[in-house]
Amino acid sequence: MLPYRGRPLVENAVRVLREAGLGPLHVVLGASAAEVRERADLSGCVLVDNPDWAEGMGSSLRAGLASLAGTGAGAALVSLVDQPGIGPAAVARVLAAYRSPASLVAAAYGGERGHPVLFGADRWADIAATATGDRGARVHLTRHADELTLVECGDVAEAYDIDTPPDLDRLA
Repeated sequence: MLPYRGRPLVENAVRVLREAGLGPLHVVLGASAAEVRERADLSGCVLVDNPDWAEGMGSSLRAGLASLAGTGAGAALVSLVDQPGIGPAAVARVLAAYRSPASLVAAAYGGERGHPVLFGADRWADIAATATGDRGARVHLTRHADELTLVECGDVAEAYDIDTPPDLDRLA
């Protein structure tokens, strides 16, 4: 719900994904789900409640992947709300690297893996089984590092997080 350019930060994340050509968008909501529903314009999005949000990002990833079951989606592109320096150009690059439901793609910044990350549908079950705590898909990505396609995005995006009070200055 942090304000960014006069609106909740989550709206920026949705705008970025839409401008990159993605849809339908599934937005996983956690601790402040009711407030997000009330204050943020997420029209056209599938809103997914994560009652286990306190367990960490792994539970949000599992909830998001579960919401895609039966949709026919060939992949899920996972983006974090607290990274407003990542725009449509970086998302589009990662999306363009999709090849099949077995795809495993991540943005890179100076050669280091970052977000967004694309998971082909064939990988969802393993990712969900290993996504715990604040590790998200880290276990899967480490186990399958030789299959991971890194797409350099450092020239079109900044991969900083808004995690601490000093980081809030970046939202101005």
